[in-house]
Amino acid sequence: MFSAPPRFLSRTALACALASGQTAIAAQAPPATLEEMWKIVQQQQKEIEGLKAKAAQADALQEEVKVLRQAQPAPAQEKTKTSATDTDRKTQILATEVEKLKSQLVIPDKREYKSLYGFGPAASGVYRVNSGLSIGGYGEAIYTNYTNHKGEERDRFDLVRAVLYAGYKFNDWIILNNEIEFEHATSGEGAESKGEISVEFSQLDFFLHPKANVRAGLMLMPMGFINEMHEPTTFHGTHRPDVERYIIPATWREMGAGLFGEILPGLQYRMYAVNGLNARDFTSAGIRDGRQGGSKALAENFAFTGRLDYIPPFAPGILVGGSAYVGDAGQADPILGRTSSIKTQLYEGHLQWHYKGLEFRALGAWGHVGDAGLLSAVNRQPIGKENFGWYTEAAYDLMPLIWRDSTQYLAPFVRYERYDSLAKLPAGVLDDGSFDRRIYQAGLSYKPIPNVVIKADYRNISSAAGQNPHEFNLGLGFIY
Repeated sequence: MFSAPPRFLSRTALACALASGQTAIAAQAPPATLEEMWKIVQQQQKEIEGLKAKAAQADALQEEVKVLRQAQPAPAQEKTKTSATDTDRKTQILATEVEKLKSQLVIPDKREYKSLYGFGPAASGVYRVNSGLSIGGYGEAIYTNYTNHKGEERDRFDLVRAVLYAGYKFNDWIILNNEIEFEHATSGEGAESKGEISVEFSQLDFFLHPKANVRAGLMLMPMGFINEMHEPTTFHGTHRPDVERYIIPATWREMGAGLFGEILPGLQYRMYAVNGLNARDFTSAGIRDGRQGGSKALAENFAFTGRLDYIPPFAPGILVGGSAYVGDAGQADPILGRTSSIKTQLYEGHLQWHYKGLEFRALGAWGHVGDAGLLSAVNRQPIGKENFGWYTEAAYDLMPLIWRDSTQYLAPFVRYERYDSLAKLPAGVLDDGSFDRRIYQAGLSYKPIPNVVIKADYRNISSAAGQNPHEFNLGLGFIY
């Protein structure tokens, strides 16, 4: 007669308990601070190692049961048949639990979308996997109809971008994160030369301590709301705010390294040393074209950028912060003079408030470019000695008022922008007022699910030089 050994039954019970325990862990509330998340990560890593060991033991146990069953003599009575049947059933239960354990080590039951460490919800996916590869992305398409003061403009339909996130978690403290962007649907030759393929960021994060972690590679500059978190479901309007496209360049990334972390509960920072801008590409529209983007970037001069955000634990829904960028953009250019200093500065402050269905944002930025007179002469266009921009935005989610139990989202919004990339000019340089702009915008954002947004808006754009084309825009965006 054969009966299951005691250790077989105890291991079966232990495997089931571990599987149940892991499900309970997954159901816990998300951590409130980076320090809590750090503790959870360390604890779960220990549990994962334990699960791996138990899975290996279970595999060995399955082989042991198999050997015992093969050595068992043919059943001679009904009691023996019942014992063999019980063994088969218990073995099947054990095999099922082992497979569950192995799956939970790699594949989460449900993907969570939440912003972490300055990234958008989809870009944060690699930080939530237990190990190995993480895939995500986003995309957006826009139809623009010029309704007034059209001039030479023609209506357009554009797949603005399709983006792939590919990350890899080597272990619990080294993580690789990449964003690869395909713009305007094609980067072909001739008439198809409309877009480009580029790496938006590619960086390694080394998690050393909740208060001080290291980041290195091609990194997004931590300025404003949009530059780091630019997925279409995270902002209103089909187009990103112009203040965060021209005064604060978007999407602005440079090569370098730095630190990030949470100093106190709710007080987060990021600070990097990076290669400087290239002043020879500054234009009347601002410093945007001086971005080098990690493509054979000139590094004769460096720059420093930092950001501080505070989310008060006593006031949920409020975020207040600021950022700064200071560096030399001369890059030893022989035309400017190899020893010339083109000191470039940019400072911004921001406020965000979410209360029930209400959403509010406000941002202001001011910049300064050194030796703008020399740059204006060499670049053959006015270069602003000073520039500024600000905007305010408000939205309200109406869906709870229309359909109380709905998980959908429907929010009208309004935005006002004011900026001037030539706010102050060097002596003798003239300004026609075309870059002194005001934008009035109103629209609607609808999310049938959190991952998909449908947008519509109208933009009234004017400048000191006169009216610019007004726009009616329709947009479609998604993340995954």
